[in-house]
Amino acid sequence: MTNSFSFPDGFLWGAATSAYQVEGSPLADGAGPSIWHRFTRTPWLVPSGDNGDVACDHYRLYEEDVRLMRELGLHAYRFSVAWGRVLPEGTGRVNEKGLDFYRRLVDALLENGIQPLVTLYHWDLPAALDDRGGWLNRDVAGWFAEYARVMFRALDDRVRTWATLNEPWVVTDGGYLHGALAPGHRNLFEAPIASHHLLLAHAAAVEAYRAEGRHKIGLVVNLEPKYPASDSEEDLAATRRADAYMNRQYLDPVFHGRYPDEMAEVFGEAWPDFPSADLARIRQPIDFLGVNYYTRNVTKFDPTALPVQASAVKQKRHAYTETAWEVYPEGLTDTLVWVKENYGDLPLYITENGAAFYDPPTAHGELSDPLRVDYLRTHLQAAREAIERGVDLRGYFAWSLLDNLEWSLGFSKRFGIVHVDSETLKRTPKASARFYAEVIRTNGGNLG
Repeated sequence: MTNSFSFPDGFLWGAATSAYQVEGSPLADGAGPSIWHRFTRTPWLVPSGDNGDVACDHYRLYEEDVRLMRELGLHAYRFSVAWGRVLPEGTGRVNEKGLDFYRRLVDALLENGIQPLVTLYHWDLPAALDDRGGWLNRDVAGWFAEYARVMFRALDDRVRTWATLNEPWVVTDGGYLHGALAPGHRNLFEAPIASHHLLLAHAAAVEAYRAEGRHKIGLVVNLEPKYPASDSEEDLAATRRADAYMNRQYLDPVFHGRYPDEMAEVFGEAWPDFPSADLARIRQPIDFLGVNYYTRNVTKFDPTALPVQASAVKQKRHAYTETAWEVYPEGLTDTLVWVKENYGDLPLYITENGAAFYDPPTAHGELSDPLRVDYLRTHLQAAREAIERGVDLRGYFAWSLLDNLEWSLGFSKRFGIVHVDSETLKRTPKASARFYAEVIRTNGGNLG
């Protein structure tokens, strides 16, 4: 790796959030409840009863947050839209007051020289649609396309980059297989159906954009490279299953028009025979792929870890974050190169990358977070290594701009480069924010 490397001209430096995690006011101005509004109100599912009623109050404090972004020098802000804020019943009636919030946010970003990257779905399905089967109902593809068209017609004149879904694997693994996330189901037979319907919804939104939109649309997936714990055939097979389940299950259909062979092995009798017409529809060109990377997995055969029969081996003497994820920046390089080699030389964005480390609940002056600074530095070095190896990487979005509601973990984990006091909502940029601002100012020249 050369020390003089800077990122390509026009490289997009940003930060990311999601609606339910930061906005607050989930029912304000006529919005309809989401599955997360329900999930956080179900006893014992979220520590301390934390919920998104206030979150970071981004719904009311967005102008302050945009000023913070400008001060840090961000080129772009990736945020998601709360589907139920725009369509309270999920379909039909449009709530103009809810839509107006996103119009105001986009206008504020553009006035400050910050590009909006809009994610249509970041896990907060309208509760009214969950009552109709949610992601288990094949009609959800049409519902999603209807919602997408509303957003395209409202904002595509100002938004140049759209993402359909964020991390469909998490939606199904947490929401339909293991029950740790909304809607909280635990059913082996439901998980592949939900995954397939998510991909059909993605396809329907891309079709709608080709008819309505004028710029770029893509998909965001979380990728976690799998490395075998040994050369044993059992560990190698477990690694292939784990990779197919988490990574290739969502990329192979989009780019190759098929599911990995290992999926039938993973799910057994619960794996459906999906129609070839569906796979042909899912396989259509997208303009970019967003990659969310946090950690790797060293995989061993474990017959008790169903359905994949694989589990992670903790690495001694390696650093781990507050979410028990190994800090392994080399995995980011490996992942980006793997995408290029297996799915073609399409434009990529790192749409999420960051770490939860302990930060105090209050901050006085600038908050020192050296572990997060080191995480960002080493992962950005890994990103530029991928560029040197021929990856067409167009941008990087730090996760997250703000300390926020970390889903079923409540407010117990802090990912933000900006500290948020959960009582006063005061924003305090951490040392990691100042470090990242210097990365942006120098276009990566300060990374060494």
